[in-house]
Amino acid sequence: MVAGALYRPGDPRLVADRRRAQELMQAYNQTIVGDETRLAILQDLLGSGAETASIRAPFFVDYGYNIHLAEGVFMNYGCVVLDICPIHIGANTQIGPKVQILAADHPRDAETRDQGLEFGQPITIGRNVWIGSGAMILPGVTIGDDAVIGAGAVVTRDVAARTTVGGNPARPLVSRSQTP
Repeated sequence: MVAGALYRPGDPRLVADRRRAQELMQAYNQTIVGDETRLAILQDLLGSGAETASIRAPFFVDYGYNIHLAEGVFMNYGCVVLDICPIHIGANTQIGPKVQILAADHPRDAETRDQGLEFGQPITIGRNVWIGSGAMILPGVTIGDDAVIGAGAVVTRDVAARTTVGGNPARPLVSRSQTP
């Protein structure tokens, strides 16, 4: 699964891992800022980076352990992170409310889907990225450092560093690569 190969989501180990994540999400989503239990729950849930992350509840994941946050990541209310494959988010990245980061994918051919098989593709988000409210980051996407993803954008392809994208599908609006 983590390598992007086809897998069966009903595998007993994966079902148990999702249940564990759901229990941790439920506990986390019952907390408020200042609760002493928040950090411990995030440390149990995430693969790395809980110590310096600021994540507003509610927060939703598939497994949690494939999510790796660099220092100072901020996620606003209602983010969904489907971490079938590794998801890496760079330092000081700010993620708006209701953003979806979706490493989970499904086969395009009906026969494979009918067999109940799924797959995923990793997502990498650089440092100091700003992702606007309601944006969707789709499987396999890499977003470069200092990029801006407009609110509501559906990011289907890689985004170069220092580029602003928006729309559905997201397209470059501004490139700051020549700006000092």
